[in-house]
Amino acid sequence: MVGPSLSDEEHRIASLQFKLGFVLVVGISAGIIALQAQGSLVQIGVAAVAGIVLGWLLLAYLTHIVPSSGR
Repeated sequence: MVGPSLSDEEHRIASLQFKLGFVLVVGISAGIIALQAQGSLVQIGVAAVAGIVLGWLLLAYLTHIVPSSGR
C-alpha cells in the first residue's frame, strides 16, 4: 500500500498556501472589475479590500461545510 506523498507539515503548508491564493484571487479579481469599470483609485482599492474580505468569508464557509478529511 502506498502512503501519502506529503508529510503532515508539508500538507499543512500547502493547504495554507492554497487558501491564501484563493483569497487573493477573489480580492484581485474584484479590484480588476473596478478597474474595468473605470473606478477611481480609491474605488479600486476599496473593491480589492472588500473582495479579500469576501474571499476570506467564502473560504471560512467552505472550510466549515467540507470535512477536514476532504471526503
